[in-house]
Amino acid sequence: MLAVLVALMRVPAVPNVLLFRIAFVLTRPLGATAGDFLTKPLANGSPDLGTAGSSAVLLALLIGLMGYAHVQERKSAVPRHEVPISRRAG
Repeated sequence: MLAVLVALMRVPAVPNVLLFRIAFVLTRPLGATAGDFLTKPLANGSPDLGTAGSSAVLLALLIGLMGYAHVQERKSAVPRHEVPISRRAG
């Protein structure tokens, strides 16, 4: 479902606000499932990090993804050029 939302970002007729809201609703269960997995005991095949450890892992993942998005946005930004001296108001 999330891949479909990413594909719909390229469709001009679909508002980004709608895509954001749908993605928000879809990712809430994903985050809860990841948190539950990280807190389960080792006997169940999970890392048994507890609530603080699982929160730290998910926070690190969130910060990493935000950093990656920031770097990608800066790479695609149009560089500013200085206005020539002859065109400056003065």
